[in-house]
Amino acid sequence: MLRGLDISDMLIIDRLELSFQPGLNVLTGETGAGKSILLDSLGFVLGWRGRADLVRQGAEQGEVTAWFDLAEGHPAHAILSEAGLPGGDELILRRINTVDGRKTAWINDRRCSGEVLRQLSETLVELHGQHDDRGLLNPRGHRLILDDFAGLDKAKAKCRAAWTEKGKATKALAAAEAAMAVIREEEDFLRHAVAELDALSPEPGEEATLDTHRRAMQNAEKIRSDVVRAHEILSGQGAEAALSDALRWLDGAAEQAEGALEAPMAALSRALVELDDATAGISAAIEGLSFNPIELEDTEERLFAIRALARKHEVLADDLAVFADTLRGKLAALDAGDADLAQLGRDLAAAEAAYDAEAAGLTSARQKAAKALDKAVTAELAPLKMERAVFETQITADAPGPEGADAVAFTVATNPGAPSGPLNKIASGGELSRFLLALKVCLTKGQSGLTMIFDEIDRGVGGATADAVGRRLATLASDGQVLVVTHSPQVAALGAHHWRVEKRVAAGMTTSTVTPLPTPERVDEIARMLSGDTITEEARGAARALLAG
Repeated sequence: MLRGLDISDMLIIDRLELSFQPGLNVLTGETGAGKSILLDSLGFVLGWRGRADLVRQGAEQGEVTAWFDLAEGHPAHAILSEAGLPGGDELILRRINTVDGRKTAWINDRRCSGEVLRQLSETLVELHGQHDDRGLLNPRGHRLILDDFAGLDKAKAKCRAAWTEKGKATKALAAAEAAMAVIREEEDFLRHAVAELDALSPEPGEEATLDTHRRAMQNAEKIRSDVVRAHEILSGQGAEAALSDALRWLDGAAEQAEGALEAPMAALSRALVELDDATAGISAAIEGLSFNPIELEDTEERLFAIRALARKHEVLADDLAVFADTLRGKLAALDAGDADLAQLGRDLAAAEAAYDAEAAGLTSARQKAAKALDKAVTAELAPLKMERAVFETQITADAPGPEGADAVAFTVATNPGAPSGPLNKIASGGELSRFLLALKVCLTKGQSGLTMIFDEIDRGVGGATADAVGRRLATLASDGQVLVVTHSPQVAALGAHHWRVEKRVAAGMTTSTVTPLPTPERVDEIARMLSGDTITEEARGAARALLAG
């Protein structure tokens, strides 16, 4: 609830301090006296975007301070907490505008941004007027207004959750389809490569083993003939036979040699043993050097095939087995992909069905609430002398979104049989004021602590209609706070608190002042509103009658 407003050097205001009260607060004064300046100043401290030339001529800077009472649980507390700003049961906003256009703001004596001010303003003040584009006349906000009227916060939260799950399922399916498309593009290659690798079935380390074996066989082919020739010389009729013959001859002559041949014969015996060992070793070597030429050909063929496949796939020969496993994994994913896609498709269908159910529930709730709102507004229009007007909340299909698939628009027909149309296009100025007021009365039932500002919403109406408008404003103010800028004496008379805005000229300087009016002065102000500059006793009498209710 707005408690006070302190304005310094703004437009034609030199210094002004106002204290507001709960209930209906009315501001009156002649056209051009500065009533709109108060709203401009309040909008400035709340961070609203407005006119730039706010600093009073000759001043270095303009400053506005506003203070509010915050009840426990007020939504402003959450904004303050999120912004890391101090809270409490009192909220003080201060904003300065220098002559060169720089703006600085504070919340409870802590610097803040204009964006935080604007967020707070949404919870603190509602401004309504004939040219209101921030509230009821903005078609983009009609669905939110209807939802607030119907109390659909929980239902919308469930719908948003379903929309999120639907989005996740859609993205999962799209990602899987994209991955499958990439794999399918190389399916022929994968199947051919895996078949080729499976046919060869290379193993880690096999290339080195084959290469060693191949070189061994190639070397054996070169040296085997020499080894065989050496074996032939040593065995059979070769060295072994010659040594045996020599030993036999020496053995026959040993008896006559009187021991002279014993040592040579012993050496020859040893030589025969060593020769036998050498011959056996050479035989074994010959056996080892024996190979099948076809085996060499097969070894070379496999070795060259492994190396060629490694070059083809640009991997090391020892990595071919791992590479084959990778390709088999892709093929397995491809083969299982259709099943996975089918499951993801079922998941998406389930998510879509869940969202459709939540959205349909919202549509049904909105349709029911629309009828209730139309009935309530119609009931409010009769006392406002618009009993023949028709108010209708239209709900049409819209593109699905987080909060359902409905478009909501408030339409009116001012006379029976006349076509209905958008609220801000069909109604005249006075009619529009009353439609807005009737709507606001219906939408604020059960709420308390609201601060609402109505800027000349009674323009274009008078007499009994103006009295009806004033009474509806007083009803709105009974559970909160309403500030009304008005030219209607009937509305002014119903205010619980009354201020007069005046323009004064002193020493060539024009300033605007705001004066709280006690009852005697209220009589004269309302009489002025009734009769003009010349206040007659008859006008005072009429003013007293209005004040008496």
